[in-house]
Amino acid sequence: MQNKIPVELEACKKGDPRAQMALYDSYCKAMYNVACRYLNNEDAKDAMQEGFLKAFTKIESYSNTHSFGAWLKRIIINQCMDVLKKRQLETIPFEDSNLQIIEDASWYFDSNITKDMIVAAINELSEKHQLVVKLYLMEGYDHEEISQILDIPIKTSRTHLRRGKLKLQELLKVQRHGTGY
Repeated sequence: MQNKIPVELEACKKGDPRAQMALYDSYCKAMYNVACRYLNNEDAKDAMQEGFLKAFTKIESYSNTHSFGAWLKRIIINQCMDVLKKRQLETIPFEDSNLQIIEDASWYFDSNITKDMIVAAINELSEKHQLVVKLYLMEGYDHEEISQILDIPIKTSRTHLRRGKLKLQELLKVQRHGTGY
């Protein structure tokens, strides 16, 4: 979507159901795809629909500082995180004294590795590592945002990303050499 305000937005702010449906139709496929990154198909569909309901009830809070699609995507991702939290996703904070933060921005992969191979390998990670890797790599959130979304310390986000990346590299190496998972 473009970074302009959808025409239906003003009508949605007035509670027009036709405008809400038009906005839903414009964004539902993209938001479903976002939700599917975190949840299975049925849960993703439910989370997406709940996210749209939240968006329509909070549409007055939308400001034009970001595109409407980006604002809506954030709501959908937060809804997915809520679903995962309800499943009692347990994240255990590490003791700060034991952590050593290593900034490693290198996410380069062998040119023979496809996007599908990377996504499949990400889906093999443990849930806590998978969430942080997806939020960081696929959604572009920084550690501060991830810590807020997942309600974990920033250092834990960094640690989960680092460990997830190492495991991802290991999985891709195994996959690349044809021995499978």
